[in-house]
Amino acid sequence: LGTIIICAVHHCSKYRYVLHNCVKKIQLCAEIWLHKQAQKEGWSKAAKLQGRKTKEGLIGLLQEGNTTVLVEVNCETDFVSRNLKFQQLVQQVALGTMMHCQSLKDQLSTYSKGFLNSSELSGLPAGPDREGSLKDQLALAIGKLGENMTLKRAAWVKVPSGFYVGSYVHGAMQSPSLHNLVLGKYGALVICETSEQKTNLEDIGRRLGQHVVGMAPLSVGSLDDEPGGEAETKMLSQPYLLDPSITLGQYVQPQGVSVVDFVRFECGEGEEAAETE
Repeated sequence: LGTIIICAVHHCSKYRYVLHNCVKKIQLCAEIWLHKQAQKEGWSKAAKLQGRKTKEGLIGLLQEGNTTVLVEVNCETDFVSRNLKFQQLVQQVALGTMMHCQSLKDQLSTYSKGFLNSSELSGLPAGPDREGSLKDQLALAIGKLGENMTLKRAAWVKVPSGFYVGSYVHGAMQSPSLHNLVLGKYGALVICETSEQKTNLEDIGRRLGQHVVGMAPLSVGSLDDEPGGEAETKMLSQPYLLDPSITLGQYVQPQGVSVVDFVRFECGEGEEAAETE
């Protein structure tokens, strides 16, 4: 740091900067140096913690216009998942995913859905107000919080007119600094097709998202499928979570919407199975 300050002073004197500008130059150099040191320490700590289980964390859901993203970031303990710095990391991952999705210039005639694995997610740019990649932001967070963390996965959905994305996050809490980001332990997106604009689409979408989170279907199925029981995996044939006397298909049909697809994230999903194996 001393070398950087000497260089800054030399630069200032060489070009006859006024004192105020010299101070600003030194502050900027110091900030750059501190950021690089923090990142270096973060990478060092990340290497030491690699391999430790990351069963906790948060799901982040972000919606902007016709685009919705769902991300999962994991850590070791629930205590860290409630830390503001960890929540800011989840926010950065959601924003990075949103920027990536919005950069895809596709002409939509129907909905578009995509997934990013851990490696793909880590390589995304951190965003307009951050340097480097999301992997760099992860290293900084590990250095500050002292736990192993992983950028596990992300999903995104873009829809044209005539489609709607219902969403639900279980145990939801608002991001402290981004009003349209919701954080929780479970998240679902439900893609619906509708022939007309309805005032209650948001409520219908939330109810469908609740069903997906609670009943964990594996496929959408068809309205023609026979009603199933508790073990049914086709969404439309499952007993409706909020009224088990009818199927989800029977709830949806009078609403004037068609369920065409869904995405479900459960925080820590797959970790237990991996540990057993």
